[in-house]
Amino acid sequence: MSEQPGHNSQGQLKSLVERINRLMDDRDEISSDIRDIFAEAKSEGYDIPALRAIIRAQRENAEKRRNREAMIDLYRGELGID
Repeated sequence: MSEQPGHNSQGQLKSLVERINRLMDDRDEISSDIRDIFAEAKSEGYDIPALRAIIRAQRENAEKRRNREAMIDLYRGELGID
């Protein structure tokens, strides 16, 4: 590999690739753990879409969540949905 402007050594490239691969493996493991927890919740009778909505809302910025919920309420009112 020849040196090009903006590029570092082959050792640095290898290190970057290894770190990315390690994090991707960790992500896959965590995703599997999350799926297992959702499966457990489902087996206990919890509604998974509702649970996902609650988790998404908790992780969302409070102001953004209020704005989205206000728009949903507005749209429901316009459509006559209780």
